[in-house]
Amino acid sequence: MATRYLIGRGELLTYPIKAPKTQPGEKKHPYTLAEAKKELLPQLDAANDVFESLPRKACPGDLAVALVTLHPAYLAKSYFPRHLLRAANLESVGSRTMKIKPRKLATASAPPETETTQLFVAGRRSDLKAFRRLVAGLSEETAEGQEFKQIETIEPLEPKGRLRPSRKRGSDVFEVGLHVPNDGDSEWVRAAFANYAQTCEFTVNPHFSFRPGRMLFVPVEGDRSGLDELAQFTLVRVIRPMPRLRAARPMMRSNPVSVPFDLPIVEPISMEPKVAILDGGLPEQHLLQPYVRRYFVADEKADDVDDYVSHGLGVTSALLFGPIEPDSVAPRPYAPVDHHRVIDSLSDDEDPYELYRTLGHVEAILLARSYQYVNLSMGPDLCVEDHEVHAWTAVIDEILSNGETVLSVAVGNNGEGDELAGLNRIQVPADSVNALSVGAVDRSGETWKRAPYSAVGPGRSPGRRKPDLVAFGGSGREYFHVVAPGRRRQLNATLGTSFAAPLALRAAVGIRAVLGQEVRPLATKALLIHGCIPNANEDVEAVGWGKVPNELRALITCEDGVARIVYQGDLNSGKFLRAPVPLPDIDLNGMVTITATFCYASPVDPQDASAYTKAGLGITFRPHSEKKPKVKPVAGKKEVDPASQYAKSFSFFPSNEWRTEAEQRADLGKWETVLHSSHNFRGSSLKGAVFDVHYNARDSGAPLTGREQIPYALVITVQAPRHPDLYQQILDAHVDLQALVPAANISINL
Repeated sequence: MATRYLIGRGELLTYPIKAPKTQPGEKKHPYTLAEAKKELLPQLDAANDVFESLPRKACPGDLAVALVTLHPAYLAKSYFPRHLLRAANLESVGSRTMKIKPRKLATASAPPETETTQLFVAGRRSDLKAFRRLVAGLSEETAEGQEFKQIETIEPLEPKGRLRPSRKRGSDVFEVGLHVPNDGDSEWVRAAFANYAQTCEFTVNPHFSFRPGRMLFVPVEGDRSGLDELAQFTLVRVIRPMPRLRAARPMMRSNPVSVPFDLPIVEPISMEPKVAILDGGLPEQHLLQPYVRRYFVADEKADDVDDYVSHGLGVTSALLFGPIEPDSVAPRPYAPVDHHRVIDSLSDDEDPYELYRTLGHVEAILLARSYQYVNLSMGPDLCVEDHEVHAWTAVIDEILSNGETVLSVAVGNNGEGDELAGLNRIQVPADSVNALSVGAVDRSGETWKRAPYSAVGPGRSPGRRKPDLVAFGGSGREYFHVVAPGRRRQLNATLGTSFAAPLALRAAVGIRAVLGQEVRPLATKALLIHGCIPNANEDVEAVGWGKVPNELRALITCEDGVARIVYQGDLNSGKFLRAPVPLPDIDLNGMVTITATFCYASPVDPQDASAYTKAGLGITFRPHSEKKPKVKPVAGKKEVDPASQYAKSFSFFPSNEWRTEAEQRADLGKWETVLHSSHNFRGSSLKGAVFDVHYNARDSGAPLTGREQIPYALVITVQAPRHPDLYQQILDAHVDLQALVPAANISINL
């Protein structure tokens, strides 16, 4: 029987629909406006006293920043206090999530301590004084009055709230994150901060800065004894010790293994996929020249470092061939690669500014948009922080928001760090919501588990399920063999997430190489996650959605009784799109399994850690078109015509799967860029099954209206064991669908 490949063009089945009619429930407010005024007006007076005491140079443009904490009952974006801020001539310049104990609970079932949103609200000191007078005159009947009673606390952003701890003493380099107001520009903020920093005996490095969203990141140097004074600058969001670069040195020293192996004598399967590795370079002599299309060095004035080029060669070998078995012929590469040396001898000097220098190299390569697939096995030696977004993550997420590049990122080898201190969590930029973060497992076979060194999640919210997936990375029981430097056919036995990441990316490149340009990069990312193999004995925080299969066949072909359909396209903000689940025209017998994976690329708001992704999907599954919900008649209102109703919904992507209670109430699941789940149904319970998709857009945490578009990919697998011809029956029933044809007749092992 001929191999059955993926079914494509699922997007041709989709069509727009009107928004379903909903009955909003009555909101229970914990405070009256009078209670809010009684509590908050003294707080506002105290905050204004602090603002008045600040040095003039610490308040550029006379701006000050207050922390406005919302009651946990008002986490949804619809409660953003836009009317109140506009009336007071104030603006939100960022947000973060904080755990608090509110003075009063909205409902008896609400937890006494929970997470909520804290806004960074900026305004001129004169406007903050006037805000006090505005609040005193608010009434319950106004939108401003309703929004004010949603506030739990108002306080100044004190220096201690901006500082992150460090064990070092004396002179050092620090990374400073600065807010950029809407009507300001980054150069004005930078100049004002540099001027103030000079009065505190700090120097802002003029050569490095990054401006993702409305945040400006700059490095400063000075004695840490002056940090409290430096942190008085009102637009400072965070000051932390400059993290070091995760140097690309091997986890273990290894000598080449003199065992026979051969490289394939044929060229890569496809020359079409554009693939790059950003790493430590390549040695002058190596065996991979036939498969390396181009080699670049980011800084020609710097020299190679032996450990770095050995690492770079190993990562390149992993992407080209995967783990090479001794006494065998390495698998045929799917595509040639370009290698960019982004770390070098200057990195080896541990220059405190090296982190920014390297990010500049990475940014320039990604901004050129020359590649569809990129691997990055390095980054800051810094674990993810729940309340702040790092420059590396923000810069990378912004560039990847068009969905045209799959970037695989190693999560880090710190998995055996102190769990209580969070030192075993994934490292920046593996918390990127638009990248593919990859952890490592200890075995290539079926009896695998997380490699002890592989960093664990969770990531920040949104982006909680990190790593996205795992791949074989080697262990003391089974090493990851890569090509060793030199002209001799030797292997290096190694291990690390640095090699798991390119191995996972190799599968994505393989999908593209085999099936051609019909499958876009974002769809290959969705297919990887869709086909992951879970491990019931491992937590999702350890292995994400699961392990990448060893065989590419598992990702791109369909067995008897199975049909896998790919949808690709764009979503319009505020609109509803219906995506039918392709089913045959005949009645289905027995149990049917439906598995779905939504994957989209999102623009981001780096200043809003609590509302980082600007795009979210509300997804409703309706399994049976003829089963409508019962509507209770309302006195005085016309009865609803059942024919105008949408079918009953089924919770396909449960909100409580791994999110905190606060995240469930805030409906933060909508803002995750990957959604994946699988459910069993009786065949008789499926008829005209559809996914209704609503694209929500927000900006700085507030609702956004406009014509924004985001790219999406959807993969649906229908499995009906009693219908071995399901694949062809679905194609016969839906003429718009088309079986994808491989670009070449090949052996498709990973």
